[in-house]
Amino acid sequence: MKALTDLFSTDYGLMSIIGIAMMLVGILGFAVVIRRKMNEPPKDPRH
Repeated sequence: MKALTDLFSTDYGLMSIIGIAMMLVGILGFAVVIRRKMNEPPKDPRH
Protein backbone atom coordinates (compact mmCIF):
# COMPACT_ATOMS: atom_id res chain seq x y z
CA MET A 1 0.00 0.00 0.00
CA LYS A 2 2.90 2.34 0.73
CA ALA A 3 4.19 1.79 -2.80
CA LEU A 4 0.89 2.96 -4.33
CA THR A 5 0.82 5.97 -2.03
CA ASP A 6 4.35 6.89 -3.08
CA LEU A 7 3.51 6.31 -6.75
CA PHE A 8 0.56 8.69 -6.83
CA SER A 9 1.59 11.29 -4.25
CA THR A 10 5.30 11.98 -4.81
CA ASP A 11 7.04 13.85 -7.59
CA TYR A 12 9.19 10.87 -8.59
CA GLY A 13 6.12 8.61 -8.59
CA LEU A 14 4.21 10.93 -10.88
CA MET A 15 7.22 11.25 -13.18
CA SER A 16 7.36 7.45 -13.33
CA ILE A 17 3.71 7.31 -14.36
CA ILE A 18 4.31 9.97 -17.02
CA GLY A 19 7.37 8.09 -18.32
CA ILE A 20 5.51 4.80 -18.52
CA ALA A 21 2.56 6.48 -20.27
CA MET A 22 4.89 8.11 -22.81
CA MET A 23 6.56 4.78 -23.54
CA LEU A 24 3.19 3.09 -24.07
CA VAL A 25 2.03 5.87 -26.42
CA GLY A 26 5.28 5.56 -28.38
CA ILE A 27 4.95 1.80 -28.67
CA LEU A 28 1.33 2.09 -29.83
CA GLY A 29 2.25 4.78 -32.37
CA PHE A 30 5.10 2.65 -33.68
CA ALA A 31 2.76 -0.35 -33.98
CA VAL A 32 0.23 1.71 -35.96
CA VAL A 33 2.90 2.92 -38.39
CA ILE A 34 4.29 -0.59 -38.87
CA ARG A 35 0.81 -2.05 -39.47
CA ARG A 36 0.10 0.63 -42.11
CA LYS A 37 3.41 -0.10 -43.83
CA MET A 38 2.73 -3.84 -43.77
CA ASN A 39 -0.67 -3.36 -45.41
CA GLU A 40 0.65 -1.23 -48.29
CA PRO A 41 0.96 -3.01 -51.63
CA PRO A 42 4.58 -3.74 -52.62
CA LYS A 43 6.23 -1.16 -54.84
CA ASP A 44 7.91 -2.06 -58.11
CA PRO A 45 11.68 -1.82 -57.49
CA ARG A 46 12.38 -1.07 -61.18
CA HIS A 47 10.72 2.36 -61.03
